Amino acid sequence: MTRAMANAPAVLDGYLQFSGALGHGALPAKTREQIALAVGQENGCEYCLAAHSAIGKMVGLTADQIRDSRHGTAVDPKSDALIRFARTVVATKGRVSSGDLQAVRDAGFDDGAIAEVVANVALNVFTNYFNHVADTDIDFPKAEPIA
Repeated sequence: MTRAMANAPAVLDGYLQFSGALGHGALPAKTREQIALAVGQENGCEYCLAAHSAIGKMVGLTADQIRDSRHGTAVDPKSDALIRFARTVVATKGRVSSGDLQAVRDAGFDDGAIAEVVANVALNVFTNYFNHVADTDIDFPKAEPIA
């Protein structure tokens, strides 16, 4: 994917800076991967599902957590609220309701965490769409089909 982005150095630089900045945010790597899986599933990005399933395993997600994330859920109630919110952001194109925001706040997340979820969704929508346009070859093991 980054090889294709390198055709436009500004695009690659923007992606790397945005991704790097979010890597230093408050959301842990596991959560960022869960968001990436939920967004990738929602957008049908086979490349991102393969990549984030592999990366998710590397940061400690179990096969069940990867599957649940792709379904937009989690067993842990706090993670579940965050992943559901991320999927809602995608499904509504950012037009979430006050109830959606309240649900994620009631789960213990502040406006900073909400902002990071939106940013992670945006980053992943970008990579999903980029991979669709570029028809990026999948260089990770393909993601398992889910029911």
